[in-house]
Amino acid sequence: MEFFDFGTIFFLVAAVVIFFQLRNVLGRRTGNERPPFDPYTAGRTREKDPAKTDNVVSLPKKRAPGEPDETYAAIDAAAPPPSDLNKGLRAIRDADPSFEPKTFVDGAKMAYEMIVMAYADGDRKTLKNLLSREVFDGFVAAIGERETRAEKIQSSFVGIDKAEIVSAEMKGSEAHITLRIVSELISATRNKAGEVIDGDPETVAEVKDVWTFARDTRSKDPNWKLVATEEEE
Repeated sequence: MEFFDFGTIFFLVAAVVIFFQLRNVLGRRTGNERPPFDPYTAGRTREKDPAKTDNVVSLPKKRAPGEPDETYAAIDAAAPPPSDLNKGLRAIRDADPSFEPKTFVDGAKMAYEMIVMAYADGDRKTLKNLLSREVFDGFVAAIGERETRAEKIQSSFVGIDKAEIVSAEMKGSEAHITLRIVSELISATRNKAGEVIDGDPETVAEVKDVWTFARDTRSKDPNWKLVATEEEE
């Protein structure tokens, strides 16, 4: 006892008392305690269903009697059934579940402008990516003849007033869609001397075209190509 003074003994006794009080208040671990709250995982934990296990597969919900089939909703909105156009678009949708008429038309309008301007500029590289082999050969031949005569097309694309699908069909695995496109262009062809020999560089002209695009639905390439063109009379 000569090594401990009164102050040391006092602090030892106080420490023992505090230890037992904390043990009574906090308790002892039994291995069954709930884990501490984690704000980052609490939301994900609540979303889990304890009744589900990893070997359970959720089956698709069965459509109730009388409930409309939404598979062709976009198709029916673009072309009311039972028209031939509706049947053709449905056949394309069956072959390509990702097909949507509105998305197709929006893409076709962009392709139309690119093709018209590429033809005017003699841009063979752009045309090759957008046209079928047959149409590309025809466009290139016309560009070549124009270049031989030293003629140039001065063209400005104003916009598309209307673009609508007029026919659709499957030919084997290939989908074909024909559109009627009404656009506005300022276009003039000049000869070697710079004189206007066709069109008018100051006037906006209305152009009506009927173009057909095609795509092999078995291909991983999602792009459509122009396979036929004609002017509407």
